[in-house]
Amino acid sequence: MVFAVVALIALLVVLIGWGKVPPFVAFLLTALVAAFSFGMPLDQVAKSMEKGVGDMLGGLTAIICLGAMFGRAIADSGAAQSIARTLIDAVGLRFILLAMALTGLIVGIPLFYSVGFVVMVPLILTIAKRANLPPVYVGLPLLCGLSVAHGFLPPHPSPVALISLFNADTGLTLGYGLIVSIAALAAGGPLLALTLKRLNAIPQAQAGAETSFAVAETDEARTPGAFNSFTTALLPVLLIAVTTVLMVTMPATSPGKPLVGFLGQSVVVLTLALIYATFSLGVLRGQAFTGQMGRYADALKDVAGILLILAGAGALKQVFVDAGISDQLGAWLTALPLHPLVLGWLIAMVIRVALGSATIAGLTAAGLLQPVIAASHVDPNLMVLAVGAGSLMFSHVNDPGFWLFKEYFGLDLKGTFLSWTVMESLVGVVGLLCVMGLSLVV
Repeated sequence: MVFAVVALIALLVVLIGWGKVPPFVAFLLTALVAAFSFGMPLDQVAKSMEKGVGDMLGGLTAIICLGAMFGRAIADSGAAQSIARTLIDAVGLRFILLAMALTGLIVGIPLFYSVGFVVMVPLILTIAKRANLPPVYVGLPLLCGLSVAHGFLPPHPSPVALISLFNADTGLTLGYGLIVSIAALAAGGPLLALTLKRLNAIPQAQAGAETSFAVAETDEARTPGAFNSFTTALLPVLLIAVTTVLMVTMPATSPGKPLVGFLGQSVVVLTLALIYATFSLGVLRGQAFTGQMGRYADALKDVAGILLILAGAGALKQVFVDAGISDQLGAWLTALPLHPLVLGWLIAMVIRVALGSATIAGLTAAGLLQPVIAASHVDPNLMVLAVGAGSLMFSHVNDPGFWLFKEYFGLDLKGTFLSWTVMESLVGVVGLLCVMGLSLVV
């Protein structure tokens, strides 16, 4: 049984990594092979896959789509750049690495990683040029902040999906995730950057590269104010944090508790945040409402691929469950001489190294680990973070983020491994250590 599961994961890796099959199709093909291999009745195969797709997307589609639109509002308005300028002005060049790291974390909460990367790189290059500092030295802490948010914090797709699959609590996962994120960010951001100050790099924008690398920085006079930018970007975190605290502290018989529970649901939080951002960053600053809606429609197109990956992963997971493999695999994994959190981290890391996608690594690992959580009684919130940490490990040549960083900053392969790959690996290792530490006290 274990050999069969390993072979199926290897098939998934080959289809995506070597065959360049779209992940959604690769997941479905692997699910079909799994169903036939484990002897599922033919009339149940399609039903099982459909159930898996529906269960996975049912609770996540709205969250991911709302998150994409909210992130687009932050990016297009210039709020992300306003946050960066404010933090840098507040601390000065002496603590610029700290300012860049905090910027990456704050901006990374509402923005999907690729969007945040493209939005913030022009500002990084501008600051580096004005301060006469190496671009990698200035930019790595900010990009580390984006990566940390992508791996650990909702409403990013992988953490949100893992929370759903593991039946974790969004508020607690966010709280623990912020603790883990700060520690991982310190190690992979400012501390690592101090060792890379002499790393030779010529950014594409400075080398006369094609216009695809020359993203225009928003004029400071057209960006929203600092208070407006911070308040809007952090509104989802604030709402989740406040409602989580109130749910814990309010008496069970309090008449207001159902309302607080309703307001703390992720879909409600993001809906309220999107409405607020539409007016605070758009309509009230003179932007046409219809123009805002057009940008939101474009944002929805950007998440189509993510939703399809989630759908395919749901199909494979459900076949494992309906064929009875999840229970057998869970019993076998639980018997291994590894802490369940380390096991989750390790499985996600192996898939990440093989496939290069943090989202696919996290979702594939989750499908294998669901029975482990039930059998071991490990904290599901911490398992979300352990898998997230593993999914960030050792980014290399099969990861699009690796090449984005290399090309934007004009690095050679060695320099990219020494900076980007080491940064991602530090985040993953420190993240696991923090999760293990939390497991001793929660």
